Amino acid sequence: MSSVHIFNVEMTCEGCSGAVERVLNRLKGQGVEDISISLAEQKVLVTSTLTADQLLEVIKKTGKKTQYVGKQ
Repeated sequence: MSSVHIFNVEMTCEGCSGAVERVLNRLKGQGVEDISISLAEQKVLVTSTLTADQLLEVIKKTGKKTQYVGKQ
């Protein structure tokens, strides 16, 4: 079953949010169903069957400071 996981990600520009989107897009069809990024709120919402830990590791690959907030 899919859950919507919320992460706070330190993003300062479109390039930052683009990097986060790129790493998550690679998992589309492999557990990630939808991605919503708010640069203004520095939030990333991921609809996925993957665990929060798995998603956190993927987002951390961008080098951005990332914190798991919880499920929506």
